[in-house]
Amino acid sequence: MSVDVRIPMTLRSLTDGRELVSAEGASLQDVVTSLDSNYSGIAQQLLDDAGLRRFMHVYLNGTDVRLLDGLDTNVAVGDSVTILPAGTDGFLV
Repeated sequence: MSVDVRIPMTLRSLTDGRELVSAEGASLQDVVTSLDSNYSGIAQQLLDDAGLRRFMHVYLNGTDVRLLDGLDTNVAVGDSVTILPAGTDGFLV
């Protein structure tokens, strides 16, 4: 299943400048794996040995995935994933 992923400016060099990309997967972990297969190096920016890096925030439909099931959070067709580095001010759409 395909979901839309909003990419912050700091990672757009990995996505050929794209702000919005699509990724496949049934869980957030699958989505990150899909992103990394299409945009090499993005997983390294998002993950460390413990899971999501502390300074990277990932939202599913506006909810921080740390309040859900983290990388095990299920995603569905039409869901929106937003990646924001810590300290980023802004509104989620």
